[in-house]
Amino acid sequence: MTAPEAPEHEVPKLENAFLAHEPTIRLAAFLGLLALIAVWEALRPRRALAAPKTPRWLSNFGLVALDSLVLRFASPLLAIDLALTAEERGFGLFNLVPAPRWLAIVATVLVLDLVIYLQHRAFHAVPLLWRLHMVHHTDRGFDVSTGVRFHPVEIALSMGIKMAIVALLGAPASGVLVFEVFLSATSLFNHGNVFLLPAVDRYLRLIVVTPDMHRVHHSIDPVETNSNYGFNLPWWDRLFGSYRAQPAAGHERMTIGLEQFPEARRLLLHHLLILPFSGRTGRYPAGRYRKRAASRPG
Repeated sequence: MTAPEAPEHEVPKLENAFLAHEPTIRLAAFLGLLALIAVWEALRPRRALAAPKTPRWLSNFGLVALDSLVLRFASPLLAIDLALTAEERGFGLFNLVPAPRWLAIVATVLVLDLVIYLQHRAFHAVPLLWRLHMVHHTDRGFDVSTGVRFHPVEIALSMGIKMAIVALLGAPASGVLVFEVFLSATSLFNHGNVFLLPAVDRYLRLIVVTPDMHRVHHSIDPVETNSNYGFNLPWWDRLFGSYRAQPAAGHERMTIGLEQFPEARRLLLHHLLILPFSGRTGRYPAGRYRKRAASRPG
C-alpha cells in the first residue's frame, strides 16, 4: 500500500519549512563542498599551482567575508526575501499567470542561470564592468578559493540584477534558494584544481560546467578568456557560440591569470579592493581584442 501524495495546498507548507532553514542550508552546502573540494585538491590535483596558496586563500576568503557584509548592509532585502514579498503581494509573472509550482521552480533556475551567463559576458565586454570582474581573473592560481574571489561592487551589482529578474518573474522563493545553492556549489566545483578522468569530464560537461571546461576561461590568452562563460549549466556557451573545449597549450602548460598582473604577491586583499580603480584593463575586454585582431595585416 503506497502512501498518499501530499495535497497541492500542502506544498507551500513544505517549502516554508525548507525556507525557514535557508541560512543553515546555504552555509552547510558551502562549507561542506568547500571542505570536500579542498581535500580532493590535496589528494588528486589537476596541475601544480603557479602561486602560493596561503596568501591567495587569505585574500580570496577575505573578499567573500567583505562581500557578505556589503550585501547585508547595502540591501537587507535580498533575492529570497524579495521572492517572498512578491508572492505575498502578488506581483511578478508567476504570481499573475497560473503555472504548476514545479514548472515555476524549474523556470526560475533556468532563467536565473541564463541571466548570470549573459551578465558574465557583459562584464567581459564592457571595459568599466571588466575593471570589477578582472579582480576574479587576476588569481595566478586556480583552485576552489578562486570561486569566491569577487570584488564587493561586482557582487552588489550582480545581486541587483538577480533581484530585478526575481521581481519580474515573481519567482518562487524555493526556486531562488535552489538556484543560490546550485550557483555557490558549482562555482566551488568548477574552480577546483581537481583531476577528473577524461571520459568522466567528457560526459559530465554535458550537464554541468566542469573544472577543465571553466579553467579555459581563466587562461592568460584573451581569446580563451572570452569563452566558456557558464558557471552552472554548460548549454548557454554551446547555444551562443562561446564554447571552447580545451586550452591551446593544454591544461598542464597553460598560463592562468592576466598579462598585466604577473606578480601574485602584489595582489593581496588591499590591492584587490582598489584594483578596479587603479589597475590596467589590458587587452581583455571582448570587443577590444577582436578589433586588434581584425586590424592586423593578413
